[in-house]
Amino acid sequence: MAGKSKKSAAASLEASLWDAANQLRSNMDAAEYKHVVLGLIFLKYVSDVFMRRHARLEALVNDESSDYFMPTDAAKRTILESRDEYTSEGVFWVPEGHRWDDLRNAAKQPDIGSRIDAAMDAIEKENPSLKGVLPKTYARRELTPHTLGGLIDTFSNENLAAEEHDGMDVLGRVFEYMLSQFASAEGKLGGEFFTPRHVVKVMVEMLEPFNGRVYDPACGSGGMFVQADRFVKAHGGVRNDISVFGQEKNPTTWRLAKMNLALRGIDANLGPQWGDSFTNDLHPDLRADFVIANPPFNIKNWGGEQLRDDVRWQYGAPPVNNANFAWVQHMLHHLTPTGTMATLLANGSLSSQSGGEGDIRKNLIENDLVECIVALPGQLFYTTQIPVSLWFLTKDKSDRKINSERQQRARAGEVLFIDARQLGTMVSRTNKELTNADIALIAGTFHAWRGEEGDYADVPGFCASVTLDQVAEHGHVLTPGRYVGSEEVEDDDEPLDEKIARLTEEVRSGFERRADLQERVLGSFERLAVVPDGA
Repeated sequence: MAGKSKKSAAASLEASLWDAANQLRSNMDAAEYKHVVLGLIFLKYVSDVFMRRHARLEALVNDESSDYFMPTDAAKRTILESRDEYTSEGVFWVPEGHRWDDLRNAAKQPDIGSRIDAAMDAIEKENPSLKGVLPKTYARRELTPHTLGGLIDTFSNENLAAEEHDGMDVLGRVFEYMLSQFASAEGKLGGEFFTPRHVVKVMVEMLEPFNGRVYDPACGSGGMFVQADRFVKAHGGVRNDISVFGQEKNPTTWRLAKMNLALRGIDANLGPQWGDSFTNDLHPDLRADFVIANPPFNIKNWGGEQLRDDVRWQYGAPPVNNANFAWVQHMLHHLTPTGTMATLLANGSLSSQSGGEGDIRKNLIENDLVECIVALPGQLFYTTQIPVSLWFLTKDKSDRKINSERQQRARAGEVLFIDARQLGTMVSRTNKELTNADIALIAGTFHAWRGEEGDYADVPGFCASVTLDQVAEHGHVLTPGRYVGSEEVEDDDEPLDEKIARLTEEVRSGFERRADLQERVLGSFERLAVVPDGA
């Protein structure tokens, strides 16, 4: 019960911090304000972790039984301000004068914007992995001392104290919550950097990246990696069980990802800078065990004209006006011979024949790469109403170890179709979320079909295991609704001819009642229209 109350408190803290920060936004555009808020949260995090290490060192230098004990104040200060004592423990070095308390003490000063910029600049210079990452635009005229001072006071909330980081990861949750709120506030553009956590969770729960290399070629703000890290730890693993590789085209989003992952303590290789995965692949030699991605849907101008003969197009050159199958083949190219990938695609990719997409899809199916297709409910994303599906593709469907206890059964020559469009719960007027029960149902069905846990059986209206020959009979279309059929209804044992006669009589009786009601209503209007003489 205590754990539940802590989670509830964290959730209400996130919401209250968002409300407070949003009230200070004034007329600033959400797309710009996002970097102001998230940059301050990151600065608060690195400063808190630094000061936690500082406090531990302080205790050691004052402890006569410690190897760190120092008899003089000067010697103690030498240890406390030794950069190596922090960086050797994976802690970012935060120079004196640029720590959170320094900014908090100056929060009401007219030059607070310049002070924050200086702190960001100093932290970048002292920590090469953050070079070019942190926002340094706090001295702008539209960011008044009232706004910046208010934000500093807001994020100085005692519930965001450093000691909370180890357990509840409060600042990490606040950062992610703010990302989701800004995505919603920004509308369409927000989808470029944020995929809802519940959508990522179903992908990770199905993919099960227990260990190995994980790659996302359109990583946005890094949410896929955060969820993969959570999955590993939830199943008894440690962070070093997976290696993270990613790429992001948008420079501001790339910076968000670097901050998000650094705040979580995830050491990710996102390349030396941002870059387009198609025309400037920053990981050309990478072969990942898992690929997980939510690439932008139906992108027209992706540079396809210059890449007609690219080595990645093993199953057909993608159309120059739609990047969907370019993404799929780019991901396949970066998989190991036994790797598995999960990606979101617009539903048009399930059946499109234009620009050679039908031929590419056919080649993927005939090469037995397609493992599972999940049709998702609508309204899951803040930014688009385009219906989407999850695609799972596997290089080799033969038996292989999932971990030390579980073996995946071969499903060669078959595809699992799941129609999850009826799942999900409305959480606002426009948005729906997959519940934990929904996620467990989808992922559990997939793992049962693979032979990893439980027994699998087709469920009409929800899931069906289909052979490649059956898919070919449907023109290599991968729309789940074609294969799962309709949900079974309970048989009432009424003979068909009697049922037809009964329903016919009920319909006829209904028509008669409607005609009688219509006559009575018209009669009433006619009587009202008769006006007595002399009235």
